[in-house]
Amino acid sequence: MKKLLLGAVAAVALVSFAGEGRAQDKLVFALVPKNTNNPFFDQARDGCKKAESELGDIECLYIGPGEHGGGEEQLQVVSDLVARRVDGIAVSPSNAAAMVAPLTEAKAAGIPVLTWDSDLLPENQDLRVAYVGTKNYDIGVNLAKRVQELKPDGGTICIQSGGAAAANHNERMKGIRDTLAGEESAEAPGNRLEGTNGWTEIEGCPLYTDDDFPRSVQQLEDILAREPDLDAFVPTGGFPQFIPDAYRAAVTPYKDRIESGQLALVVADTLPVQMDLMKEGLSLGQVGQRPFEMGYKSMYFLRDIAKDDKNPEDPTFTGLDVCTPDNADTCIGG
Repeated sequence: MKKLLLGAVAAVALVSFAGEGRAQDKLVFALVPKNTNNPFFDQARDGCKKAESELGDIECLYIGPGEHGGGEEQLQVVSDLVARRVDGIAVSPSNAAAMVAPLTEAKAAGIPVLTWDSDLLPENQDLRVAYVGTKNYDIGVNLAKRVQELKPDGGTICIQSGGAAAANHNERMKGIRDTLAGEESAEAPGNRLEGTNGWTEIEGCPLYTDDDFPRSVQQLEDILAREPDLDAFVPTGGFPQFIPDAYRAAVTPYKDRIESGQLALVVADTLPVQMDLMKEGLSLGQVGQRPFEMGYKSMYFLRDIAKDDKNPEDPTFTGLDVCTPDNADTCIGG
Protein backbone atom coordinates (compact mmCIF):
# COMPACT_ATOMS: atom_id res chain seq x y z
CA MET A 1 0.00 0.00 0.00
CA LYS A 2 2.82 2.42 0.88
CA LYS A 3 4.43 1.88 -2.54
CA LEU A 4 1.12 2.46 -4.30
CA LEU A 5 0.58 5.68 -2.41
CA LEU A 6 4.11 6.82 -3.16
CA GLY A 7 3.63 6.04 -6.84
CA ALA A 8 0.41 8.01 -6.90
CA VAL A 9 2.03 11.01 -5.23
CA ALA A 10 5.00 10.86 -7.60
CA ALA A 11 2.68 10.58 -10.58
CA VAL A 12 0.67 13.62 -9.50
CA ALA A 13 3.85 15.63 -8.99
CA LEU A 14 5.19 14.58 -12.38
CA VAL A 15 1.97 15.43 -14.20
CA SER A 16 1.91 18.80 -12.42
CA PHE A 17 5.43 19.81 -13.30
CA ALA A 18 5.12 18.52 -16.85
CA GLY A 19 2.21 20.84 -17.52
CA GLU A 20 3.60 23.91 -15.77
CA GLY A 21 7.22 23.47 -16.80
CA ARG A 22 6.53 23.03 -20.49
CA ALA A 23 4.00 25.88 -20.51
CA GLN A 24 6.67 28.20 -19.18
CA ASP A 25 9.22 26.75 -21.60
CA LYS A 26 11.59 25.84 -18.80
CA LEU A 27 13.99 22.96 -18.65
CA VAL A 28 12.86 20.54 -15.95
CA PHE A 29 15.67 18.94 -13.94
CA ALA A 30 14.92 16.41 -11.21
CA LEU A 31 16.98 16.19 -8.03
CA VAL A 32 16.33 12.73 -6.56
CA PRO A 33 17.55 12.08 -2.99
CA LYS A 34 17.62 8.73 -1.25
CA ASN A 35 14.68 9.95 0.82
CA THR A 36 12.96 13.22 1.64
CA ASN A 37 12.84 12.90 5.44
CA ASN A 38 16.54 13.63 5.93
CA PRO A 39 17.86 17.10 6.88
CA PHE A 40 21.02 16.40 4.88
CA PHE A 41 19.00 16.12 1.69
CA ASP A 42 16.95 19.19 2.67
CA GLN A 43 20.12 21.23 2.21
CA ALA A 44 20.65 19.78 -1.28
CA ARG A 45 17.05 20.75 -2.11
CA ASP A 46 17.74 24.30 -0.96
CA GLY A 47 20.78 24.50 -3.21
CA CYS A 48 18.71 23.20 -6.11
CA LYS A 49 16.04 25.83 -5.51
CA LYS A 50 18.62 28.61 -5.29
CA ALA A 51 19.98 27.61 -8.70
CA GLU A 52 16.43 27.61 -10.05
CA SER A 53 15.85 31.18 -8.85
CA GLU A 54 19.19 32.41 -10.21
CA LEU A 55 18.94 30.79 -13.64
CA GLY A 56 15.29 31.55 -14.29
CA ASP A 57 14.95 29.14 -17.22
CA ILE A 58 14.96 25.86 -15.30
CA GLU A 59 12.69 24.12 -12.82
CA CYS A 60 14.19 22.18 -9.93
CA LEU A 61 11.94 19.21 -9.29
CA TYR A 62 12.89 17.78 -5.91
CA ILE A 63 11.29 14.35 -5.71
CA GLY A 64 12.11 11.06 -4.00
CA PRO A 65 10.94 8.43 -1.54
CA GLY A 66 9.43 9.81 1.63
CA GLU A 67 10.58 7.00 3.88
CA HIS A 68 13.96 5.71 4.96
CA GLY A 69 15.73 3.15 2.87
CA GLY A 70 14.82 4.57 -0.56
CA GLY A 71 15.61 1.42 -2.51
CA GLU A 72 12.75 0.15 -4.66
CA GLU A 73 10.71 3.33 -4.29
CA GLN A 74 13.60 5.42 -5.61
CA LEU A 75 13.94 3.15 -8.65
CA GLN A 76 10.27 3.72 -9.44
CA VAL A 77 10.62 7.48 -9.08
CA VAL A 78 13.52 7.54 -11.56
CA SER A 79 11.66 5.29 -14.01
CA ASP A 80 8.66 7.63 -13.83
CA LEU A 81 10.90 10.63 -14.52
CA VAL A 82 12.29 8.91 -17.60
CA ALA A 83 8.80 8.08 -18.82
CA ARG A 84 7.82 11.75 -18.42
CA ARG A 85 10.88 12.86 -20.42
CA VAL A 86 12.36 15.33 -17.98
CA ASP A 87 15.33 17.27 -19.33
CA GLY A 88 17.84 15.91 -16.84
CA ILE A 89 18.15 13.84 -13.68
CA ALA A 90 20.53 14.14 -10.74
CA VAL A 91 20.18 11.14 -8.43
CA SER A 92 21.80 9.92 -5.22
CA PRO A 93 21.44 6.13 -5.65
CA SER A 94 20.31 4.15 -2.62
CA ASN A 95 21.25 0.92 -4.36
CA ALA A 96 24.01 1.52 -6.89
CA ALA A 97 23.63 -1.84 -8.65
CA ALA A 98 19.84 -1.69 -8.92
CA MET A 99 19.89 1.90 -10.22
CA VAL A 100 21.45 0.59 -13.46
CA ALA A 101 18.04 -0.43 -14.85
CA PRO A 102 16.27 2.97 -14.80
CA LEU A 103 19.44 4.83 -15.78
CA THR A 104 19.82 2.54 -18.80
CA GLU A 105 16.32 3.69 -19.74
CA ALA A 106 17.39 7.32 -19.25
CA LYS A 107 20.43 6.88 -21.49
CA ALA A 108 18.33 5.28 -24.22
CA ALA A 109 15.91 8.22 -23.99
CA GLY A 110 18.73 10.75 -24.30
CA ILE A 111 18.18 12.17 -20.82
CA PRO A 112 21.45 13.33 -19.21
CA VAL A 113 22.11 11.97 -15.73
CA LEU A 114 24.35 13.13 -12.91
CA THR A 115 24.93 11.29 -9.67
CA TRP A 116 25.42 13.26 -6.47
CA ASP A 117 26.23 12.30 -2.87
CA SER A 118 26.47 8.63 -3.90
CA ASP A 119 27.81 7.29 -7.19
CA LEU A 120 27.25 4.22 -9.33
CA LEU A 121 29.62 1.29 -9.24
CA PRO A 122 32.72 1.84 -11.43
CA GLU A 123 31.54 -0.58 -14.12
CA ASN A 124 28.28 1.36 -14.57
CA GLN A 125 29.54 4.93 -14.54
CA ASP A 126 29.11 5.28 -18.29
CA LEU A 127 25.38 5.68 -17.52
CA ARG A 128 25.96 9.12 -16.01
CA VAL A 129 27.83 12.20 -17.22
CA ALA A 130 29.54 12.98 -13.92
CA TYR A 131 29.49 12.57 -10.16
CA VAL A 132 28.97 15.69 -8.03
CA GLY A 133 29.69 15.46 -4.33
CA THR A 134 32.13 14.35 -1.70
CA LYS A 135 35.05 12.07 -2.27
CA ASN A 136 33.47 9.51 0.01
CA TYR A 137 36.64 7.58 0.71
CA ASP A 138 38.11 10.76 2.20
CA ILE A 139 35.22 11.07 4.66
CA GLY A 140 36.23 7.69 6.06
CA VAL A 141 39.90 8.66 6.08
CA ASN A 142 39.21 11.81 8.08
CA LEU A 143 36.84 10.06 10.49
CA ALA A 144 39.58 7.50 11.16
CA LYS A 145 42.28 10.13 11.55
CA ARG A 146 40.24 11.83 14.25
CA VAL A 147 39.77 8.48 15.99
CA GLN A 148 43.53 7.90 15.81
CA GLU A 149 44.18 11.28 17.42
CA LEU A 150 42.01 10.23 20.32
CA LYS A 151 43.10 6.59 20.46
CA PRO A 152 46.70 6.36 19.17
CA ASP A 153 47.15 2.86 20.58
CA GLY A 154 44.09 1.39 18.85
CA GLY A 155 41.27 -0.50 20.51
CA THR A 156 37.79 -1.78 19.76
CA ILE A 157 35.51 -0.07 17.27
CA CYS A 158 31.99 -0.28 15.90
CA ILE A 159 31.21 1.30 12.53
CA GLN A 160 27.61 2.27 11.81
CA SER A 161 26.68 2.57 8.13
CA GLY A 162 23.66 3.26 5.93
CA GLY A 163 22.52 0.59 3.51
CA ALA A 164 24.75 -2.35 2.71
CA ALA A 165 24.32 -1.60 -1.01
CA ALA A 166 24.99 2.15 -0.71
CA ALA A 167 28.21 2.79 -2.62
CA ASN A 168 28.99 6.04 -0.79
CA HIS A 169 28.82 4.49 2.67
CA ASN A 170 30.85 1.49 1.56
CA GLU A 171 33.56 3.85 0.29
CA ARG A 172 33.55 5.66 3.63
CA MET A 173 33.84 2.38 5.51
CA LYS A 174 36.78 1.42 3.33
CA GLY A 175 38.42 4.76 4.17
CA ILE A 176 37.97 4.09 7.89
CA ARG A 177 39.26 0.53 7.73
CA ASP A 178 42.22 1.30 5.46
CA THR A 179 43.35 4.24 7.57
CA LEU A 180 43.12 2.41 10.88
CA ALA A 181 44.78 -0.68 9.40
CA GLY A 182 47.57 1.30 7.78
CA GLU A 183 47.08 -0.60 4.53
CA GLU A 184 44.75 -0.39 1.57
CA SER A 185 42.19 -3.10 0.92
CA ALA A 186 41.22 -4.17 -2.58
CA GLU A 187 37.65 -2.91 -2.72
CA ALA A 188 34.85 -1.30 -0.73
CA PRO A 189 33.78 -1.71 2.03
CA GLY A 190 37.32 -2.78 2.89
CA ASN A 191 38.79 -5.52 5.00
CA ARG A 192 37.31 -6.11 8.43
CA LEU A 193 39.61 -5.05 11.28
CA GLU A 194 40.68 -8.16 13.17
CA GLY A 195 43.40 -6.82 15.44
CA THR A 196 44.94 -5.05 12.48
CA ASN A 197 47.34 -2.30 13.57
CA GLY A 198 45.79 -2.56 17.04
CA TRP A 199 42.16 -2.21 15.91
CA THR A 200 39.37 -4.77 16.21
CA GLU A 201 35.76 -4.46 15.09
CA ILE A 202 33.48 -5.88 17.74
CA GLU A 203 31.05 -8.69 17.11
CA GLY A 204 27.81 -7.58 15.47
CA CYS A 205 29.39 -4.62 13.70
CA PRO A 206 29.22 -2.94 11.27
CA LEU A 207 25.66 -1.89 11.94
CA TYR A 208 23.35 -1.05 9.02
CA THR A 209 20.65 1.56 9.59
CA ASP A 210 19.04 1.69 6.13
CA ASP A 211 18.64 5.40 6.92
CA ASP A 212 16.13 4.55 9.66
CA PHE A 213 17.02 7.16 12.26
CA PRO A 214 15.16 5.69 15.25
CA ARG A 215 16.80 2.34 14.47
CA SER A 216 20.21 4.02 14.36
CA VAL A 217 19.71 5.50 17.83
CA GLN A 218 18.57 2.14 19.18
CA GLN A 219 21.63 0.46 17.68
CA LEU A 220 23.89 3.05 19.31
CA GLU A 221 22.17 2.69 22.66
CA ASP A 222 22.33 -1.11 22.53
CA ILE A 223 26.03 -1.21 21.62
CA LEU A 224 27.07 1.25 24.32
CA ALA A 225 25.15 -0.74 26.92
CA ARG A 226 26.54 -4.06 25.72
CA GLU A 227 30.14 -2.87 25.32
CA PRO A 228 30.92 -0.56 28.26
CA ASP A 229 34.62 -0.44 27.33
CA LEU A 230 34.15 0.26 23.63
CA ASP A 231 36.92 2.55 22.37
CA ALA A 232 35.31 4.04 19.25
CA PHE A 233 31.89 4.38 17.66
CA VAL A 234 31.88 5.85 14.15
CA PRO A 235 28.74 6.41 12.04
CA THR A 236 29.45 6.99 8.34
CA GLY A 237 26.44 9.32 8.22
CA GLY A 238 24.70 11.53 10.74
CA PHE A 239 21.86 9.03 11.27
CA PRO A 240 21.47 9.03 15.08
CA GLN A 241 22.13 12.76 15.39
CA PHE A 242 19.33 13.61 12.98
CA ILE A 243 16.89 13.06 15.87
CA PRO A 244 18.84 15.06 18.45
CA ASP A 245 16.67 14.55 21.52
CA ALA A 246 16.83 10.78 21.15
CA TYR A 247 20.58 10.97 20.52
CA ARG A 248 21.07 13.07 23.66
CA ALA A 249 19.14 10.55 25.72
CA ALA A 250 21.23 7.69 24.34
CA VAL A 251 24.71 9.18 24.83
CA THR A 252 24.38 11.54 27.80
CA PRO A 253 24.99 8.65 30.26
CA TYR A 254 28.40 8.27 28.56
CA LYS A 255 29.25 11.96 28.41
CA ASP A 256 32.17 11.63 30.84
CA ARG A 257 33.70 8.86 28.71
CA ILE A 258 33.27 10.98 25.58
CA GLU A 259 34.70 14.19 27.02
CA SER A 260 37.66 12.35 28.53
CA GLY A 261 38.44 10.69 25.19
CA GLN A 262 37.82 7.19 26.50
CA LEU A 263 35.05 6.79 23.92
CA ALA A 264 35.98 8.25 20.53
CA LEU A 265 32.52 9.12 19.23
CA VAL A 266 33.18 10.64 15.80
CA VAL A 267 30.34 11.14 13.32
CA ALA A 268 29.96 12.05 9.65
CA ASP A 269 28.18 15.27 8.59
CA THR A 270 28.15 18.75 10.08
CA LEU A 271 24.55 19.96 9.95
CA PRO A 272 23.80 22.71 12.48
CA VAL A 273 22.03 20.35 14.88
CA GLN A 274 25.05 18.05 14.81
CA MET A 275 27.46 20.88 15.54
CA ASP A 276 25.29 21.82 18.52
CA LEU A 277 25.56 18.27 19.83
CA MET A 278 29.33 18.34 19.55
CA LYS A 279 29.46 21.67 21.37
CA GLU A 280 27.43 20.05 24.15
CA GLY A 281 30.17 17.46 24.58
CA LEU A 282 28.23 14.64 22.92
CA SER A 283 30.71 13.92 20.15
CA LEU A 284 34.43 14.48 19.65
CA GLY A 285 34.45 15.13 15.92
CA GLN A 286 32.29 15.71 12.88
CA VAL A 287 33.43 15.27 9.28
CA GLY A 288 31.05 17.17 7.07
CA GLN A 289 30.02 17.41 3.45
CA ARG A 290 28.46 20.28 1.53
CA PRO A 291 25.05 19.06 0.36
CA PHE A 292 23.85 22.57 -0.56
CA GLU A 293 26.66 22.75 -3.12
CA MET A 294 25.71 19.34 -4.50
CA GLY A 295 22.14 20.41 -5.29
CA TYR A 296 23.22 23.84 -6.52
CA LYS A 297 25.98 22.69 -8.85
CA SER A 298 23.93 19.79 -10.21
CA MET A 299 21.37 22.21 -11.62
CA TYR A 300 23.99 24.41 -13.26
CA PHE A 301 25.75 21.39 -14.72
CA LEU A 302 22.54 19.91 -16.15
CA ARG A 303 21.74 23.26 -17.76
CA ASP A 304 25.22 23.41 -19.31
CA ILE A 305 24.75 19.91 -20.67
CA ALA A 306 21.27 20.57 -22.06
CA LYS A 307 21.86 24.05 -23.51
CA ASP A 308 25.55 24.14 -24.40
CA ASP A 309 26.48 20.46 -24.71
CA LYS A 310 29.15 21.19 -22.10
CA ASN A 311 29.97 18.42 -19.63
CA PRO A 312 31.27 19.10 -16.12
CA GLU A 313 34.48 17.69 -14.76
CA ASP A 314 34.04 14.10 -13.62
CA PRO A 315 34.19 13.76 -10.71
CA THR A 316 33.41 17.19 -9.29
CA PHE A 317 34.24 17.15 -5.60
CA THR A 318 32.46 19.66 -3.36
CA GLY A 319 34.82 19.55 -0.38
CA LEU A 320 34.93 18.44 3.25
CA ASP A 321 34.87 20.09 6.66
CA VAL A 322 36.71 18.45 9.56
CA CYS A 323 35.38 19.75 12.86
CA THR A 324 36.45 19.18 16.46
CA PRO A 325 35.39 20.84 19.72
CA ASP A 326 38.50 23.03 19.39
CA ASN A 327 37.66 24.51 15.97
CA ALA A 328 33.86 24.25 16.04
CA ASP A 329 33.31 27.98 15.42
CA THR A 330 35.50 28.20 12.32
CA CYS A 331 35.60 24.76 10.67
CA ILE A 332 32.67 25.03 8.23
CA GLY A 333 33.76 26.03 4.72
CA GLY A 334 31.82 27.17 1.70
